[in-house]
Amino acid sequence: MGLREILVHLSEQSIQDENLLNSRERELLANILREVKKSGVAAGIEPTLSSILARGIGETLLQRASQAVGRGVLREIESQLAAVEEFDSKSAEKIFLASPPPPATGPRPPSPSGPGPGPGRLMTGVSAGNSGDQKVFLASAPPPATGPRPPSPSGPGPKLTRGVSALSSEQPLAVEQELLSLRADCVLFDEFLSPDELRTLTQYALAREADFRISEVISPGVAGTVVDSEYRRSCVLMDLGRHEVVFRERIESALPRVLEKLGMEKFPITRFESQMTASNDGDFFKHHSDNAEEGIASRELTYVYFFHQEPKAFQGGELRLHDADRQDGSWVTSGSYKAIVPEQNQIVFFRSALLHEITPVVCPSKAFADSRFTVNGWLHR
Repeated sequence: MGLREILVHLSEQSIQDENLLNSRERELLANILREVKKSGVAAGIEPTLSSILARGIGETLLQRASQAVGRGVLREIESQLAAVEEFDSKSAEKIFLASPPPPATGPRPPSPSGPGPGPGRLMTGVSAGNSGDQKVFLASAPPPATGPRPPSPSGPGPKLTRGVSALSSEQPLAVEQELLSLRADCVLFDEFLSPDELRTLTQYALAREADFRISEVISPGVAGTVVDSEYRRSCVLMDLGRHEVVFRERIESALPRVLEKLGMEKFPITRFESQMTASNDGDFFKHHSDNAEEGIASRELTYVYFFHQEPKAFQGGELRLHDADRQDGSWVTSGSYKAIVPEQNQIVFFRSALLHEITPVVCPSKAFADSRFTVNGWLHR
């Protein structure tokens, strides 16, 4: 296939692939193209405007495609390395097991007992673009429960490394799980509240304007929380009144379906956190995970419910869920993400370990009533 054919294939693929060009972007481009055709022809500049538009689209698509190719190459290299490591470990196992045991010179100390690693369990994950589009992956069985414990990031693609004990051929093979990536999976529900519940919630938010406080963040190595306007800007209300009961009951009702879609096992809920957030002009929240610090490590599941006054008076404020890779013990965005545009009466659930951000809000009026509102919170294990 020549270069021209490759580029033609890329342009055709971009119409179907949400990772290259999502439906909202295609709709926006269609509107821009209509305006170019309508206004540009009359002014005699339509070819120039179309050329500029085509060049910008082409550069964006090539950048996204090159990132996708690069990630694919890295995944292939990782799988090859894993295969080599597995081959080497199996070879070492065969050599060790074939070696004759030393002659008995007295009572042998007991060898470690207990079952070896169990078989993997089948789990499912869901793409943020389509809550019904499931993918299946294999994850190792969890360690025995010893009571509430901080959640650890989980998701598709665990790397299993088999090792052989050098002490006894009767010792079970050890299985070590190392999570190398975390995908931006989530579950969305529309029309989460009834119209009456949505109306009273909105009235409650507007009536409590004076009680909202500047948002704070947890900073590593700092006791308590601090205001950091370079990292997060918004206002929060910690008291939801009777609305907290409504959210808890509704979320608990939806929880079995959410956990199934995310491939998560049922867990004991030790704490239900909720707060209301108002984001106005220029407000944002940079990349973060909701359970990255010791004080919040027990957060297992995050939820964000969107609502606002009609008509909607702001733009931006997207919730971006990032695909992330493990680097030096921390999650780092791989460059790709799923963007969730705030929609009235919609709620999204995702793992608290997932790397995410809130893009800047644009609210020309700067009026509190025109803010981007959310009820957001966490379920603790």
